[in-house]
Amino acid sequence: MREILVVGGGAAGMMAAITAARQGAAVRLLERNSKVGRKLYITGKGRCNVTNHCSGEKVLEMVPRNSRFLYGAISRTPPAWVEEFFSALGVELKVERGDRVFPASDRAADLIDALFFELKRLGVKILQDRAVSLLVEEGRIAGVRGERGVYPAHGVILATGGASYPATGSTGDGYRMAREAGHTIVEPRPSLVPLESNDGFCGAMQGLALKNVVLRVKNQKKKTVFQEQGELLFTHFGLSGPLVLSASAHMRDFDRDAYTCVIDLKPALDEQTLDARFVRELTQGANKDMDNLLNALAPRLLVPVLLKRADIPGDRKARDLTRQERRRLLELFKSFSVSVSGPRPIAEAIVTAGGVKTSEVDPKTMESKKIPGLFFAGELLDVDAYTGGFNLQIAWATGRAAGEYAVQEAEQ
Repeated sequence: MREILVVGGGAAGMMAAITAARQGAAVRLLERNSKVGRKLYITGKGRCNVTNHCSGEKVLEMVPRNSRFLYGAISRTPPAWVEEFFSALGVELKVERGDRVFPASDRAADLIDALFFELKRLGVKILQDRAVSLLVEEGRIAGVRGERGVYPAHGVILATGGASYPATGSTGDGYRMAREAGHTIVEPRPSLVPLESNDGFCGAMQGLALKNVVLRVKNQKKKTVFQEQGELLFTHFGLSGPLVLSASAHMRDFDRDAYTCVIDLKPALDEQTLDARFVRELTQGANKDMDNLLNALAPRLLVPVLLKRADIPGDRKARDLTRQERRRLLELFKSFSVSVSGPRPIAEAIVTAGGVKTSEVDPKTMESKKIPGLFFAGELLDVDAYTGGFNLQIAWATGRAAGEYAVQEAEQ
């Protein structure tokens, strides 16, 4: 019986192990944590956005770099296959806004349990150890050396994840091992990550969540690289929240570009309609101070920031507001700008961009072009996608491909 060793018990690793075991291989899964699926527990705020209820073509459109590399894997394992796979394991699924697919129970644990019990049913041996190095003999893979022992194998699948959320086990070990095996590593960087700003008013509004606003991101050439409606959060360091995480995936060149976030606080109202609302409020509250009057139009923490940026004293009476001051307020409500100094550290990112260079990996099989018998899957590869379940879809698809072809290669 061919022995396959999977390194990493995340989404891609578990899928690879299940796939290989279903083909009759003897599979061992090396996981440094006491439990598999640690990172899955925290995805989707603990609910686990399994995939996206869309076509394979749509998935590829959501991959900003190296999408062609994924064509074979996604074509063979599209979202519909993933949904059927989990349904067969007894996980009831539901589709929410943006075609995001979640467990009907809203519990990531249900998904992880289903994967774990399938691994056990198939006889996959789960071993707790940290992989230290790859064993290569006469130019092909021979196994893995761990901290607690040596694990010989006919095929090895590296699915150790990226460098985000290191507490879940994604500490970048896979990059090191792949590099030692002769692979090029595209510099890992954070994606789907909060953004830092040097604008002091962000800290002054720490904890303020804005819902149903439109966020536009402009580069230094004033070109809009992202625009979407949703929710964001002001923090002590800058900006976070679902909109900001999505936007960060489009901001890929902080070394050579500068980005500005522009927030439309009232997207349901065009400028003319909003100005008419201003005039009505100013007329009806003519004797009110501006810091009091604006509470009807904006959250409490935002009011002093709006007034300061518009250069309007808070104790200015509404009746004394000039047309120019009203115009400045209107522009702030429709285009509240926040300068971005950079992303938060990679450890805080949901996904790592960068990784094993795709040109050195067979796109059909996920096998290394340098070391026969060595396969890669998931976030370790230099592929990442926007939010919406697409990154997990990549993990399932590449994991399945690696698991399937690792067995075929080992039998040759």
